[in-house]
Amino acid sequence: MDKYKRIYHYIKLLLLRDGYKRAEYIKKKKILYKIGQHCYIWPVRLGTEPWLIAMGDNVHVATGVSFVNHDITSFMFGWQDHKEYAVRVGSIEIGNNVFIGCNSTILYDTVIGDNVIIAAGSLVTGNIPDGSIVGGVPAKVIGDYDSYREKIVNYTDCVPWKGDEKNQRLQEEWFWSKYRG
Repeated sequence: MDKYKRIYHYIKLLLLRDGYKRAEYIKKKKILYKIGQHCYIWPVRLGTEPWLIAMGDNVHVATGVSFVNHDITSFMFGWQDHKEYAVRVGSIEIGNNVFIGCNSTILYDTVIGDNVIIAAGSLVTGNIPDGSIVGGVPAKVIGDYDSYREKIVNYTDCVPWKGDEKNQRLQEEWFWSKYRG
């Protein structure tokens, strides 16, 4: 993809204010190697080699996530001995039913399994097993998908808005009622 086409797509992604529409645009324009159904992509930083990223179905990527498909440390070696060294590149493979929390960084040569949750601010590299929750720098397994799903089911049963994110009044009453005495 030439430089001007990349700039055009970047601007277009900035203008799309819906993560589902953004994912559909990325799919339609074949910006990633592969992208499945029902994906939500908020970041516009898809790395300099987006053709090396593959996503399965139901992948949700929060704001500020960075995909890094290369390592340019070879530039510093070339300066020392006046040779040109290859830039190391690698793929990023994301399975089905994955959530990637805000401000996480996904490095090259990473394979993320199915039913995985990546905590916000994580640095992800290597293989992430199916059904795990990972977090930290570097990311390590900190929980399992099924236990977290059960917590969300229980939470949904406790709150009055039952997953309706647009019901601001009920949320305000729920969280701020202690101040109204």
